[in-house]
Amino acid sequence: MPDHEILTAEAHRDMRVRTDRAVELGDAVMCCMTVPSEFRRVQTDYPILFRLNHDRDTFTALAMFGFEQDENLFLDNGRWDARYVPLAIDIQPFLIGTPADDAGAKQIHIDMASPRIGGDEGVRLFDEDGRPTPYLESIADQLGALDAGYQASGDFFAALRRHDLLEPFALEITLDDGSTNRLVGFHIIDEGRLQALDADALGELHAEDHLMHIFMALASLGNLSELIARKNRRVGDG
Repeated sequence: MPDHEILTAEAHRDMRVRTDRAVELGDAVMCCMTVPSEFRRVQTDYPILFRLNHDRDTFTALAMFGFEQDENLFLDNGRWDARYVPLAIDIQPFLIGTPADDAGAKQIHIDMASPRIGGDEGVRLFDEDGRPTPYLESIADQLGALDAGYQASGDFFAALRRHDLLEPFALEITLDDGSTNRLVGFHIIDEGRLQALDADALGELHAEDHLMHIFMALASLGNLSELIARKNRRVGDG
């Protein structure tokens, strides 16, 4: 179970966090949340799919790492085999919190139950004088970017729904060994409907800074073939 605490120099001065990659550190995940402001970097390596939360009637963007639960095809012998690690992965075990009264600055929290808290291993969060290390300063920047991107994503998804630009997506692949893998329950950008939009609609999407994010999400689908190739290599290696 998560055990979140507000990060302070007084309580966590000597704490270290492991930044290597391993199944036992929680990196065996099929996907993670991503935000539109991050799509340009995410699409260099990962397919971006969208999933509808039926209870909340809201969409989430996901960077895909595999085809099965707990499968991460980018995890390779203690390293992440990609040019970019999505923010939602790279910030762990940290998260951003809001004061109980919703007033004042947001705070950095840390999950004390995370296996990344390394004892004598890992990177320090504070120096001997209690000042944030460059690593912690970088984490703070990433948390801020992820939070700002998340806050802005509501407008992006509202625009997609307003123009009916999301369509259900399912993928079934037959691997080299004859086994079948499926991705079901996702959505993608409807490219045909996007191409059919008139100039006014496209101008609106551009003015609202959504059009480039849409193009990045579409471009990311080219990574599905590489994800399949990674799966075939993993299966072939046993």
